[in-house]
Amino acid sequence: MDEEICIMIAGGGTGGHLYPALAIGEEIMKCTDNVKVHYIGSEFGIESNILPNKKLSHTLIPISGYQRSLSINSIIKNLSLFIRIPLSIRKIKSLFDKMDPKVIIGTGGYASAIPVKIGIDRNIPTMIQEQNSYPGLTTRMFSKKATAVFAGTDSSKSYINTKINVTGNPIRNEIDKGSKKIGYDVFQLNHSLQTVFLFGGSQGSVPLNRAIQSTLNIFEDNNIQLIWQTGEKNYNELKHLESSIIKIRPYIKEMNLAYAISDLVISRAGALTLSELLVCGMPSILLPLPTATADHQTKNAMTVVEAGAAIMINQNSLDKNVLGKTVLDLINDKDTLLKMRNNALQIAKPNATKNIVNKILDIAQV
Repeated sequence: MDEEICIMIAGGGTGGHLYPALAIGEEIMKCTDNVKVHYIGSEFGIESNILPNKKLSHTLIPISGYQRSLSINSIIKNLSLFIRIPLSIRKIKSLFDKMDPKVIIGTGGYASAIPVKIGIDRNIPTMIQEQNSYPGLTTRMFSKKATAVFAGTDSSKSYINTKINVTGNPIRNEIDKGSKKIGYDVFQLNHSLQTVFLFGGSQGSVPLNRAIQSTLNIFEDNNIQLIWQTGEKNYNELKHLESSIIKIRPYIKEMNLAYAISDLVISRAGALTLSELLVCGMPSILLPLPTATADHQTKNAMTVVEAGAAIMINQNSLDKNVLGKTVLDLINDKDTLLKMRNNALQIAKPNATKNIVNKILDIAQV
């Protein structure tokens, strides 16, 4: 039997960086039985809960993201980086010495930069998976020296001065295989009514919550069902709005079931979200996060809008009931929804995870 080798996958902070890491890791484990996958994340990201709960081999480092706000709290957090960065570097070097990884994969977020940098410095084959149209800081800093760069969209080529593999983004396993029957049972909804699914990313979105709250009368008056993921922080103040056709959850694990029974999605425009929407053939209304670095969510959304699979609304327009009118217009136009669904499927990349893992295992010579 061949000796087991270690592949490390570093990324997290948000679901947009963690879930691609998990998808790649799961696919690696399916393809070969002589590889140990070890995840690296941050003590302050959602991975600090998800990785232990899944009982996955992992290491958490005390790194946190740079705060762009000028509040006292943000300044204190940024000053703490002078301590957190050296501690994280020391922990990663010790981890590499102990586990001797043969491949490093970075999927972005503040937990990935240090492992990627040390991997490159030690001449370990190091790969980067970039989800966004506008590449993140880790990708921009280290793509030239990386062994390979896998990009979610062609748009990344404009910002990276090196060869990239446009593979699409790794998405959660079976995300497009949800059962409608089980979905209607889980969310206690009526299969004969149309359904809208709203979520603001893994952490929720206060502006999206406020916008949908102001349009609830449209759902009630027109018998349109709503699955509403509020985010953990906002759930308690909104849960009283639930009704027979409005289902409110702090966080939805059964995303495949929610997609399966939905006719329309309202969401932010994170790269992973868009990749899932396309693979599931979901017509969508996209509200890009205006504070995203270099406005990358708008760049992400434009790719889908130009393909005819989505409508984009500027967050500044939310107070003018544009959202409610757009929902009603689309729900009442089944031909347009069908065209959007077909356009989404046409530009989807459902085999992204397999294609990325094949290249990783080839480089790792597994």
